[in-house]
Amino acid sequence: MTQSTTRPYAFDTEFSETGAVVRASDYRPIKRAYSPAEVEALVAQAGLEARQAALQEAEAMRAMALSTIGQCLAEAMPALSQAVQAHREQSADLALAAARGVAGAALDRFPLGPLKSALETLAQEVEASPRLVVAAAGLDGETRHAIETLCADAGFAGAVQFRDDPALAAAAFRLEWADGRADFDPAAVAGRMAAALSAALAAEAGHAETFTDGSVI
Repeated sequence: MTQSTTRPYAFDTEFSETGAVVRASDYRPIKRAYSPAEVEALVAQAGLEARQAALQEAEAMRAMALSTIGQCLAEAMPALSQAVQAHREQSADLALAAARGVAGAALDRFPLGPLKSALETLAQEVEASPRLVVAAAGLDGETRHAIETLCADAGFAGAVQFRDDPALAAAAFRLEWADGRADFDPAAVAGRMAAALSAALAAEAGHAETFTDGSVI
């Protein structure tokens, strides 16, 4: 036997002795017919509620996705930092190797180039000195004449003395005058450049290293 869904009339309305309604009935019959305007309004309301629900769901999904992306980035950042640092170090090593190759070729072609540059830079310091001692390896007659010409072009009018030092590398030299001394060694310069570059890379990585000998390029 099925139970009826209809509601019988209930006497839940209270009246006073005079017949006035004290408490109206709570029963409200279900509305079974709607006008076109009411239907349109209900459809619009349902669409608005559905849109709001969809926006809320999309916002929740977006927040979850951003959280996941942030977590993945945080986990990947150390590896990315190591990869970037390794790339920088490898690029620096490649640049140094290329620079050594270019510098070596230039010194082979113009072995007196560094000496000429040094004499031009030190012209004011050595011009008043009575003599200038030039130490280098392989000082043959042609090389000595070329060095004397460089000294004269730099404005040095004193005596130029030569000291053949086989221990010096090609293009390396040592200058000595009354009040000072200067020297050049391509290998030492390359070493200082490598140390400076290594220190700069270490500083970018957050653990800078300082020079122990205070040398500069």
